[in-house]
Formats: sequence, C-alpha cells, structure tokens
Amino acid sequence: MKSPLLSLPGAVPGEGPDEGVAAHYGDLFREQRALADGSGFVDLSHRGVVTVTGADRLSWLHLLLTQHVQELPAGQATEALILSAHGHIEHALYLVDDGETTWAHVEPGSQGDLIAYLESMKFFYRVEIADRTGEYAVVHLPAGSITEAPEDTVVREAAHGRDLFLPRERLESFAGAAGPPVGVLAYEALRVEAHRPRLGLETDHRTIPHELGWIGTAVHLEKGCYRGQETVARVHNLGKPPRRLVFLHLDGSEVKLPGHGAPIRLAADGEEGRQLGFITSSARHHELGPIALALVKRNVPVDAELLADTTAAAQEVVVEP
Repeated sequence: MKSPLLSLPGAVPGEGPDEGVAAHYGDLFREQRALADGSGFVDLSHRGVVTVTGADRLSWLHLLLTQHVQELPAGQATEALILSAHGHIEHALYLVDDGETTWAHVEPGSQGDLIAYLESMKFFYRVEIADRTGEYAVVHLPAGSITEAPEDTVVREAAHGRDLFLPRERLESFAGAAGPPVGVLAYEALRVEAHRPRLGLETDHRTIPHELGWIGTAVHLEKGCYRGQETVARVHNLGKPPRRLVFLHLDGSEVKLPGHGAPIRLAADGEEGRQLGFITSSARHHELGPIALALVKRNVPVDAELLADTTAAAQEVVVEP
C-alpha cells in the first residue's frame, strides 16, 4: 500500500518493511522530538488490518493466541502472538475490540498468511475474518497528544500512544488537521529506545517469546490451549531461552549504522572473533545518539564490551540471562 501522504512536502520514502510510507519529512531529529513531546502523527498506513466479527470471536481467538482475550473489555488494547507448534513466533497482533468487532494491525504484508491460518481454524465457530487493509489505514498519535480521533474511529490506546484505524479516504484530511507529520524513522528510534520488539526485525525463524521480553506483555502465562504453549511453559518453568535481547549504545564516531543482521562479537576478540548474535534494529536517536537492539547468546556476559560489525557497542540488559 503506497500512502498518499508521500506527496507531502519533504517526504522521503521508507525502505524495507516500511516501504510505502514516509521515512521522514526532511528533519529526522525534529520529528523525533515532536513525537517524544506528544505532538504530530505517524503514517503507518502500510500495516495490515484484519478484523474478526461474530458472536464467538473472543472465545475463539482465546484458543489461538498467546494472550488472554476471552473477556477482553471493549476499548482495551492488548497484543498477542501466534506461535508454531514448537513455540516459535509466527505472527504479532496489536488488538482492540470495539464491542462488536476485534481489530488488529499487523506487519506489512503479513495479513495474507495470518488470515489463511485463521480461516483454517474456524471449524464450527461463529466468526468471520476479513482483510480490511484496503479500507483502513493505521495512524499513530503519541502519548500526550491532544489531537482528537475523528468521530466513529476505532482507537487502540497503549502506553506509548494511540493507534487509529482510520478509513483510507479520510487519511489526507486527517493529516491536514493533525499537526506535523512524523516519519517512521522517528517512530522506530523511539521504539528501539523503549526496547519494544518488532516481528521480522527482532525475530527470525527460531525466536521464542522469552528471548524478546514478550512474556507478560504478549504472552499470558496462566492460560493454555494454544499452539506452542508447551514450549512457553517448559522454558518458563524449567529453563532459560538460548538467546536474549539487549539494548546497545553504539560508538557515535561511526558514520554508518550497523544494519539488520550485522554480526555481534566480543570487542576483546576483534572483528575475526566468533559471532555471538546479530543486530535486529538500529537507529539514530535525538538524545542518545546511535542505538540498537540485538539478539545475543544468553551466556554473553552482561558487562562485556561488544562489536556490532565494526562498531564498538556497550550493552544494557533487556532480558535477564
């Protein structure tokens, strides 16, 4: 989905998973400061939108998701995962129910596979699943924003801000009234600062929720009856995950940020040392400078100086070893 807001002055298109919306509008740090101060909005209209309707929607989703949603109150935001039979993360859903419909936004392009899985699990339940990406655009308002959501708009309110499910035909008019536009690079920098994992960046084909700190926020430990639950319970009760998410402060003298997949090594071992992990996301922060998230082996010492490709990095613990 290519956003019409790419025609706004200064808009520079995003790349990779954020292709289709603006990376920035000409001043990355000004946009970050605006977002951190509670002003502006972020165009996330490239994200997939999926709805589930029907009398059984919450009880049915409760059986499939890692989150406890059977009695989810109308208007209460939550997030949930869908796991493989071996407990590996396949989908991340950001949910809200409006009393009649459960709304979710998901990673760009992932809605097709998600819907195919959900359709295969309908059986005799009274549910209807729909891809609403072509009809609704996701727009983010930061925490503290005084911008009001248009009437009849579904709103998902979380600690870091509100996600609006806005009819696509109203996107341009909303942008004109909502304050300065903020690109996804600013949104991503604040996400990295807050240690919030993102599917497809912090995850690979073998990631389990414990490695990213998703236990408690997206995984409810006191419910069963979902695919992959045995792995979740076993690792939580009997062991430790093989890897852990860390936050990195990167050497600010380097011009280029280490990209997704860049190897992590011990600084003491140099650039030829054994790879111990990889960069998942990196960003330039308006206050902290260059920062990153990385997934490293659990036994990497928490006080060890690291190399992110060729860039020196100091780590902060996100997930305890």
